[in-house]
Order: sequence, then structure tokens, then C-alpha cells
Amino acid sequence: MSFFKDFSLSALAAGFVTVLVGFTSSAVIVFQGATALGAGPAEIASWMWALGLGMGLTCILLSLRYRMPVVIAWSTPGAAMLITGAAGVPLEEATGAFLLSAAMITVCGFSGFFERMISRIPVSIASGMLAGVLLRFGMDTFIAMKTQFGMAFAMFMIYLIGRRLFPRYAVIATLAVGIAIAAAGGLLQLEGIRFELAQPKWITPSFSVAAIVGVALPLFVVTMASQNVPGVAVIRASGYAVPISPVVGWTGVANLLLAPFGGFALNLAAITAAICMGREAHEDPKRRYVAAVAAGVFYLLVGIFGATVGAVFAAFPKELVLAIAGLALFGTIGNGLASALANEQEREPALVTFLVTASGVSLAGVGSAFWGLVGGVIALLVLRARKP
Repeated sequence: MSFFKDFSLSALAAGFVTVLVGFTSSAVIVFQGATALGAGPAEIASWMWALGLGMGLTCILLSLRYRMPVVIAWSTPGAAMLITGAAGVPLEEATGAFLLSAAMITVCGFSGFFERMISRIPVSIASGMLAGVLLRFGMDTFIAMKTQFGMAFAMFMIYLIGRRLFPRYAVIATLAVGIAIAAAGGLLQLEGIRFELAQPKWITPSFSVAAIVGVALPLFVVTMASQNVPGVAVIRASGYAVPISPVVGWTGVANLLLAPFGGFALNLAAITAAICMGREAHEDPKRRYVAAVAAGVFYLLVGIFGATVGAVFAAFPKELVLAIAGLALFGTIGNGLASALANEQEREPALVTFLVTASGVSLAGVGSAFWGLVGGVIALLVLRARKP
């Protein structure tokens, strides 16, 4: 019953924006990753079913269990790795690699090893990483004005007015205005929408040394370093004490169960999680878990209706998605920067973390969030070292 008392339209809107941004920004990479492994239309539909089901159920169950926003996503860097590093690997062997990677994630989570490692990171550096990860999305709000000035500027002004007059519903009003302008300007691509249920398709896994070395191990490393590490940073920087070990462990379990159907990798979300954990979801942090539950419901719809929901999200113009994502993350970016720079003794390491992360540099197939963390920790150790 407490869930219904905590329910709000702002949380529902935050959940929708979370899935909208997550799907439109990276679904094409997942499609390409599946195609690189030889998956056809039936297998790709099964991948979306498995990923939607996995993300939806874990978001809903974990958020309700801990009464905190827990957002799970597919591994976008993992999908990108499949495009470049797994081409030519048979789908059956890749499925076996997915199972092995999921098993390692499960052990790493439930054993507590990952949480012990990540708990040593200061809040200032975690906040610097968060702000660096999200900076591009805030800037995209204004970049969208280059090609669709009228729509993006109107959304920006509605957001500012909403923050002044009705802060809980500012994002809802902004999204509604954006959709209305897009519809009036003929920017909504509705002709591709058709009703279609996704059908799961079992792929019998097989194992090979090539797939283990070339797919399983890189997928595990990339998912943990480029996804779960910044995911934890978002949670910590947002002020939530989510128990990391069981959460990561249960995402591994869900991954294990769904891998034969195409669930290649599930992990803590970072960018989209910040939408559910920010003030736009609800002014009361204790009621923001509803946004993650709502995101889970929308992810379930993505999984069940597959191509139909995909076409709905794809109907939105790119500029609308860029603008609403950036505006929904304004508060989180500001809070991240404030927390990163608050401690004068840790200010420079946090700044290093922010700058490296925001640079987008990628080394050894691992994204900038991880290297921002490495750079910040190195700076912290050097600056704290005793002078001879």
C-alpha cells in the first residue's frame, strides 16, 4: 500500500524518460551486436524480449525490496564490444560466453568483493565521475537548438517556468510541450508503428576457448568497469545506501537465466539511473524509488511488445530526446559538481576525475568513466603522499 501512497506523476514521467533515453541512445548498438554474431530478426526480437524482461523485473523487484531507486540497464559498452571483438563467433558459443560472464558477475556481487573495492572511493571522486558522465547530456540540450531551435528552446523555457511554478511537474510539462511541437511540425515518425509481440527463442549454449577469451572475459571486464563502477558512483553521489553486493549479484542471476534467450549482459545503470534519482522524479528522495519501478514497467513493455515499443520510441525526433534528457539531468549534474568540489582537500582529484570522464577518452576498450576514476585516485594518492 505504501507504493500507491508514494506514487506521483513526476515519478511516472521520470521512469518514462529513463526508458526513452536508454532505448533511443543505445538500442541500435544492441541490434548491431546481435547482428555481428549472426542473429536474424527472430533472434534479435528474442534479445529485446530477454533484455526488457531482465531490466524490468530487476528494476521493479529490487526497488521495491530496498525502497530506493535501483535502475538496471543492458551493457552498452558490452554490446559495442560484441560488434568489434566477437564478429565471427557462432551465436551458440557467444551464448555460452554470456553465461560465463553472468556467472562471474554473480560471484563478484554476492561475494562482496566488488562492493569492498568500490567502497574505498571517496564521495567527491564518485561525484566528479557522475558529473563528468552526465555533462554531455546537459550540453546536448543546447546542441539540439542548432537543428531544432524552436522546439528545444521552447522546452528549455517551459522547464525554467516549471521549475519556478510547478517544480514536481516541470519535466512532464516539458516533455508534453516537446511532443506537441514535434507533432505539429510533422517530426513524429508514426508510420512505422505496428502491433507485434516479441517471441523468446532459445539458443543452446556451447563453450569454446576462443569465445571464453574473446567474448566472456572482455564482456565481464567492460560491464564491471564501464557500467557497474559508474552505476555505483551515481547511487553514492545521489545519497542512497543501496546494498551493492546483493544488487549486483541478483543482476548476475537474472543475466544467467536470460542469457540463452539473448540477455547478454545486465548491470547497474548510470546515466538513466540519475534521472530516477534526481529531484525531477520527486522532491522527497524517499519517494523516488517509484520512478525506478515505473521504468521497470516500461522496460517490461519494451520486452513484451518488442518492435511496437521500439517503433514508438524511434518515432521521437532526436532533438526532443536530447533536450528532455539534458533537462531531466540538470539537477543531478549540479548536485554532482557541488559534491565533487565541496571538500577543498579533495577538490583537485575530483576535478581530474570530472575532466577525464567528460573527455570521453577510451583506452583498451574501457570507457572514460573508469579512467576518470583511475585518474582521480592517482591524483588523490599523489597529493596526499607525505613530502620527504
